[in-house]
Amino acid sequence: MTTENTQQFTEQTKLLIDELKSVCSSYGLRNSTGEFEIISQIFLYKFINDKFAYEIKKLKPELEGTDAWEDKLAQIPDEDYAVLQFQLNASTAFLQPHQLLGYLFQRQNEPDFAKLLDDTLLDIAADNNELFAVKTEDGQKIQLFERITENVKSKQDAFAKALINKLVIFNFENIMEEGFDFFSTIFEYLIKDYNSNAGSSYAEYYTPHAVSKIMANILVPKPVSNVTIYDPSAGSGTLLMNLAHAIGPDKCTVYSQDISQKSSNLLRLNLVLNQLVHSIENVIQGNTMTDPYHRKDGDVRKFDYIVSNPPFKLDFSDDVDVLKKKENKARFFAGIPNVPKKKKESMAIYTLFLQHIMYSLKVGKGKAAIVVPTGFITAQSGIEKKIRQKIVDEKMLAGVVSMPSNIFATTGTNVSIVFLDAANKDEVVLLDASNLGETVKEGKNQKTVLTKDEEEHIINTFTQKKVVEDFSVVVSYDEIKAKNYSLSAGQYFEVKIEYFDITKNEFENKIKALETDLMELFEKSTDLEHEIKANLKELKL
Repeated sequence: MTTENTQQFTEQTKLLIDELKSVCSSYGLRNSTGEFEIISQIFLYKFINDKFAYEIKKLKPELEGTDAWEDKLAQIPDEDYAVLQFQLNASTAFLQPHQLLGYLFQRQNEPDFAKLLDDTLLDIAADNNELFAVKTEDGQKIQLFERITENVKSKQDAFAKALINKLVIFNFENIMEEGFDFFSTIFEYLIKDYNSNAGSSYAEYYTPHAVSKIMANILVPKPVSNVTIYDPSAGSGTLLMNLAHAIGPDKCTVYSQDISQKSSNLLRLNLVLNQLVHSIENVIQGNTMTDPYHRKDGDVRKFDYIVSNPPFKLDFSDDVDVLKKKENKARFFAGIPNVPKKKKESMAIYTLFLQHIMYSLKVGKGKAAIVVPTGFITAQSGIEKKIRQKIVDEKMLAGVVSMPSNIFATTGTNVSIVFLDAANKDEVVLLDASNLGETVKEGKNQKTVLTKDEEEHIINTFTQKKVVEDFSVVVSYDEIKAKNYSLSAGQYFEVKIEYFDITKNEFENKIKALETDLMELFEKSTDLEHEIKANLKELKL
């Protein structure tokens, strides 16, 4: 696939998304919850329809190159058609001829077309439930599709017809060979209007690509295979997708949990787009802190790699009693934040996620990358200090990268990335990237954007453990202890004092010049004092 073709497909796909949003806007759904449900589901239907077409034509080459391929497919005897399901790629939804987009397009002028579209989506979801359903923490399954036309209160048939007519314009079969960069761009474009809640709840829908890339490439500097990757606050899955891309989608299994159904649905879409359908069964909607779903041998499951950009502050006061139970004591070794009398929404929930992640790492070899507020790396007391002490005392730290301010446009909090590595018993990298990047405007907010060269500079400096003046240091665990467990690179930078060689005469001349300047300042000060006193006397009179 050429760069020119990729660019063309990117623009065509973005145009399709814009056209679908335009339809929703025409029916009064612009930027509504209903619009999000419609756009994400109808886009997904289009993708799995064309993925099925792409795969079925590989099995049946005679269907290639004909506009009426759906009709030919429908002529296959039922028994032979059923066999195709077992021959098809295991990650592909299996569709019946009457569930295909072409069939719906032909029937768009029939009465109750909206009902036909909704019924078709529900049938596809039911037929492929084992492959595509997201589970809740109590074992219920959330199907792939819901009724979408019920989001409009009138002219539902016309609305359904408008959607279908947009879907047939562009053929997704052409993009099935595209890679992660293409689909991550499309996914970001698809959700950009539905990302307003980022940073204020569990649903951290989108982590900047630069942050995700840095985390993934530092965690996986060399090839690995047959590994598990996990995010306990997955949001839309951006961190997981970048990590899976660095490893290879066929070489890892994804596990996730998030309290938001919206973000879990987004993650499912992300997995479908990025050849990770085999991991959808591990996508869990639920409260990771009170009810961690992924377990093995009676305890929280341990993972090879963990990534997370957890919410920093959140009111979890209702969960405190559960979290303090005996069975959670080992997991939350540093303690549970106290419930304040005011501003409960400022409770530092990220400290719970960080403890949970440490507990969920495979002993002796697990690795993790966690986004934290920069204040964590220098806090001198409390739960934060206890966590850092455990990380250092048990020698499970790879390093820390302090990011530029405003790397997230949605929050003014400065962030750092803590990298854990249970196998790293040697030196640690502390890196200060706070001076990198350029400031750009994003909506009403200012955002700092890293260049690709800057991203690579951070990754290479960290993975190669380079010492770069005023940028990075490589220190021992003992040095960190001596600095009161501080993980801030700046506290380890060498303080430089510059010396200049000058003659005795040059030194005496400099001193005389300074004396002269000082005497002039003293005289001005005396004059000013007299002037002020005179003015005060006039005021008294």
